[in-house]
Amino acid sequence: MCLPDYQCQFKPMFQSKLLGFHWLSGVAGWIGLLLLLTASGQGVQAQGIGATGATDTAAADLDFYLNQALQNSPLLKDYHNQVLMGEVDSQLVRASYRPQVNGNSTNIYAPSIHGWGYDQAVSNGGNFTTVAAVTQTLIGKQHLDAQYETIRLQNQGRDNSAKVSEQDLKKSITTQYITTYGDLQQLTFNREIYALLEKESGLLKDLTEKNVYRQTDYLAFLVTLKQEALLLQELIIQYRNDHGTLNYLCGIVDTAATTLRDPGIELQALPDVTNSIFFRQFHLDSLTIRNSRSLIDFSYRPKANLYADGGYSSSLMYEPYKNFGISFGIMLSVPIYDGHQRRMQYSKLDIQERTRSGYKDFFARQYSQQIAQLSQQLKATEDLIGQINEQVKYSQTLIEVNGKLMETGDARIADYILALSSYLNAKNLLTQNNITRLQIINQINYWNR
Repeated sequence: MCLPDYQCQFKPMFQSKLLGFHWLSGVAGWIGLLLLLTASGQGVQAQGIGATGATDTAAADLDFYLNQALQNSPLLKDYHNQVLMGEVDSQLVRASYRPQVNGNSTNIYAPSIHGWGYDQAVSNGGNFTTVAAVTQTLIGKQHLDAQYETIRLQNQGRDNSAKVSEQDLKKSITTQYITTYGDLQQLTFNREIYALLEKESGLLKDLTEKNVYRQTDYLAFLVTLKQEALLLQELIIQYRNDHGTLNYLCGIVDTAATTLRDPGIELQALPDVTNSIFFRQFHLDSLTIRNSRSLIDFSYRPKANLYADGGYSSSLMYEPYKNFGISFGIMLSVPIYDGHQRRMQYSKLDIQERTRSGYKDFFARQYSQQIAQLSQQLKATEDLIGQINEQVKYSQTLIEVNGKLMETGDARIADYILALSSYLNAKNLLTQNNITRLQIINQINYWNR
């Protein structure tokens, strides 16, 4: 005869023992079978739960992973490099309005062969020019400041985008850290439950041998113990997977799973929305539009360039050795008519301003709604946690009472398993809501900069 499911693997061993003790009654045979199953099953379970799911290295905290993510993020490095390039752009603008010196050489020979060739009155037979030329663009200080302002606003926009990206990265890492920490809490709690079941297993085995409890009740208890062992293995796998994802997000090359400390996340005070980095971009966009209007105005003002050169320029037709000299002058450009392009550019800026204003107003409404909703969720979750704590206390007391009663055989195993199941559900629900609370706080704190 063989018990169902995983007990069947012991059939050859049991058959030899049953043949050796054929004089035992059917009940005694069941007892022997259960004892052998208990010894073998616990050995397998202990082997499976030997892995802790975390290494013995020092525990890591949330700040460690946040610092690693910030140091390894290529996006933040990209923004930093863009700001540095913006500083170079300012230097380029400054350099472009300084005197520009160039060496120019133009050498043309136009021969006339048997009367064939370019008109000598036009080509002079050739032109040989080598000069050093200097040009200087004349620009007003206000126009130059407006160009510097363009670059400054671009740098401020990049810097603000870097801060927003940093907040996004911190939120993402914190979310994954909380999830992984929740796995660890579940794993730790279920280990405690498994240790409690193993402790009760020895007592129940003795009581079953003394016929205080039925063999079927003890078998039901062993099934519960096996289920808890399998659950532990599943939790270990889940913890290692989520820990690996945490390392992946932080750019850490390590497959080991370390013990995580409590995140220690507290609700932080939020700044006024108009002072936040998320709202600041709208302000920068407004300044950019205003500065663009100034640049349009400056582009329609007269432009002047000074010019001077010195060197050699000759057609080689008459006393070429005397053709060294200098020249200088001024070039002036005055806009007269361009088909009303200035007004069209103003219209584009007006449209951009309306778009910016619409996004700003919508963001302000969304921000207020989201903060109010998250605050409401946080309060409801904290209230629920208080109620669950009461349920956990009752369930824990019920387990303790049933455990003491089982020592004397005054409680049914089924009642103990039922109380244990109720305790498990309450503790798991408590852990889930504690993690939910931390996730909500993380979402609120995202807006604190």
